[in-house]
Amino acid sequence: MRTLCASTLIGEFLVIGFAALVATRLDGLPASTVWTVAGVAMALCLVLCGVITRPGGVQLGWALQLGLIASGFVVPAMFLLGVVFAVLWWASVHFGRKVDEAKARAAAS
Repeated sequence: MRTLCASTLIGEFLVIGFAALVATRLDGLPASTVWTVAGVAMALCLVLCGVITRPGGVQLGWALQLGLIASGFVVPAMFLLGVVFAVLWWASVHFGRKVDEAKARAAAS
């Protein structure tokens, strides 16, 4: 599960950075605010890569997905990208657990 989830999170890290570049060009948004919010979200992506298998890691990942979707209120394209990454997150968690279970069964044999 860790590998699939980390891959999704690294993709999100990049998308958040690019969305911040777009958001800084919008009128009415101070660049410092945009980069503070984006920086926190990007840091969360990196931290989650390391703690995804710990208790609460997956739930924190879901919170990040909701935040990514909500960022569509600032950059409208993020509504679509947020949903795409939420689906990728679900798939990473779901199929990652199945892979982990199969590895455990194989190791027990």
